[in-house]
Amino acid sequence: MDKYNYRRRKITDQIMRNLTAVATGCAVIPLIAIIGYVLTIGAGAMSWSFFTDVYQPPSNAVVSEITGEEPAYDPNDPFAGIADAPSEDPNAPVDPADNVYNAAPRGGVLHGILGTLMIAGIGLLLALPIGIFAGIYLSEYRDERYATIVRFCCDVLSGSPSIVAGVTIYVLVVLQTKQFSAFAGSIALAILMIPIVTRTTEEMLKLVPETMREAARGLGAPTWYSTFTVVLPAALPGIVTGVMLAFARGAGETAPLILTVLGSNIISTDIFKPMAALPLLTYRYTESPYPGENTQAWGAAFVLMMLVLIMNILVRVATRRTGGNSR
Repeated sequence: MDKYNYRRRKITDQIMRNLTAVATGCAVIPLIAIIGYVLTIGAGAMSWSFFTDVYQPPSNAVVSEITGEEPAYDPNDPFAGIADAPSEDPNAPVDPADNVYNAAPRGGVLHGILGTLMIAGIGLLLALPIGIFAGIYLSEYRDERYATIVRFCCDVLSGSPSIVAGVTIYVLVVLQTKQFSAFAGSIALAILMIPIVTRTTEEMLKLVPETMREAARGLGAPTWYSTFTVVLPAALPGIVTGVMLAFARGAGETAPLILTVLGSNIISTDIFKPMAALPLLTYRYTESPYPGENTQAWGAAFVLMMLVLIMNILVRVATRRTGGNSR
């Protein structure tokens, strides 16, 4: 009987292991498919000018590179190469299909890269003090009545759609100032980053041994002083992990930026004016009727995906180092 039970348990264990492996594969397949597809199409749009230039109007000057045919225009014509070049006969009808076919993008997404870093960076600066102090409160004063309310609000906020933050800032900031701006987009992203920073800070502080707090109090240090000089530095690597995750999420958001930032075709450093961002460029280029800009949408998506991927790799490295230090 014991031998039969052992064999049955072994078979059951093997079946469950196989089912777990299959389920893991099913979960990974969509990720691999998305990454592979974006790499295949987006990498083809990569060039030096793609990273060092800004948006330029669609042109048919590079049609020959796409079709292998010489473009049909006079090189001495000052309007040659422009998709919407004026016709010799201003009353002549324009075939939209010809414009769409002949139009190909020039320039790159440098303005989107800089805008993404600036908007997400400012949003992170706004979210850091609120998230870290809220996390300290939830960890060090977890038994207080308001701690449960704050924790519940963070959970609800972290699960709410990003479009809600965009609409809220649109009503409270954009409509009041009558101006789309990068700062409004940063506020919307900060709303999405705060719960990530808060809960990560709380969990990391909970992992700090209670003996460290007791030792600090035994030396006469008040609670606030021991928290900032002993507990917080001990949990700093884990908190940095949460900060990187918050930045990665903010950098990849599109819906809040559509309602608050609007977008731009030039490099702008004025945070109170519209600004470009990689998610916005991807969205705009995807809607464009020009095939060349559709290709650039995949290129922008590729750059954005690499940015988020680098952030996640840094998170993994920081987490591994944290685990090694904890041992």
